[in-house]
Amino acid sequence: MAAASDKARFFLEQSVPELREFERLKLFNATEISSIARKRSDFEHKINARGSTPADYARYAEFEMNVEALRKKRVKRLGIKATSTSHSGQRRIFFVLDRGTRKHSGDLGLWMQSLEYARRQQAYKKVSQLLADLLRLHPSKPALWIYAAQFAFEDEADMTEARGYLQRGLRFCATKKELWLQYFRLELSYLAKIEARRRILGVTQDDATANTTDDRADQGPTSHGAIPIAIFDAAMAQFNGDAELAHGFVEMLTDFNDMPVSRQVLRHIRNHLLAKDPSHWATSASGVREAVFGLPVSSPEFPAALRESLKRLKTARADRGDEDGLVEWARKWLDSLLKSEEEVDPAIETVVKATARTLPQPAAEPGKQLGTPSDER
Repeated sequence: MAAASDKARFFLEQSVPELREFERLKLFNATEISSIARKRSDFEHKINARGSTPADYARYAEFEMNVEALRKKRVKRLGIKATSTSHSGQRRIFFVLDRGTRKHSGDLGLWMQSLEYARRQQAYKKVSQLLADLLRLHPSKPALWIYAAQFAFEDEADMTEARGYLQRGLRFCATKKELWLQYFRLELSYLAKIEARRRILGVTQDDATANTTDDRADQGPTSHGAIPIAIFDAAMAQFNGDAELAHGFVEMLTDFNDMPVSRQVLRHIRNHLLAKDPSHWATSASGVREAVFGLPVSSPEFPAALRESLKRLKTARADRGDEDGLVEWARKWLDSLLKSEEEVDPAIETVVKATARTLPQPAAEPGKQLGTPSDER
């Protein structure tokens, strides 16, 4: 206990110059400074004692974040320029969280609190350091590799680093389907970014191909969907042609259906399903989806395409009956058409609703059948 008290006293003494600066600048009054010192003392004694928990560190960090937020507001209101304490709050918060992650390295909540704070502060070097430590300790958790890739892609705009995270993650988590799907999504997101840039610049696909001075990334295999296709093929090899996983790739592809390259990728997935598992409901679903893929519901071509989709759905139901997977997917797909952000033609809405009514209704949950009173207490 004496050692814990000595540690607490040592860390508290380090904050004395900061508190004096707060008082000198009139950022906090004497009562507030006394309250801050008392709370810090309570937290330091708690986390340095035996039996401290991750929640103790999390609450301590949250307290320091609140103090720092209040300090910033008052600095802005009083028009105070940068001082020696301008970054002391951020350093203290990281110091508390770093001590917590060292002592409770298995608690992902603390790690995520630290990562999210670092991202909010745009301390990207610190984020990279935290991710390196975290992934070294927990390499078998796919969600962490996905988080790291999202950070690299969204915050740092570094596609090479984002790919690197997911490729390393797949070496540790090759049997995790969500990692393959998110790698696929990452590549599609990158293609969408390239496509958006082309639209802003007014560059067509033909122009990009003809102009040899364009960015190499716009002309290589990336812009033609080769990488998403390669990821899909590798996933199918890993999971022995799992048709439902292939369906997951198709569903993810629909978020990017306004890109010309997406249709090429969809065609590849559909050809794979037709060759490997033509009788699976996911194969039928891909055919239904393909007919209207990439067409806005308000486009002149949509009614004819929808007619073809519904024809394929009817054929699939006639061939293999109302399989649960096919019916559940069809219900969600039809519902998504009605909830389109674009205005749906009344005639199309009528047809879609009529088709939805022909689908078997989902079975009621046990105890929820009509006429069965709920067990309310």
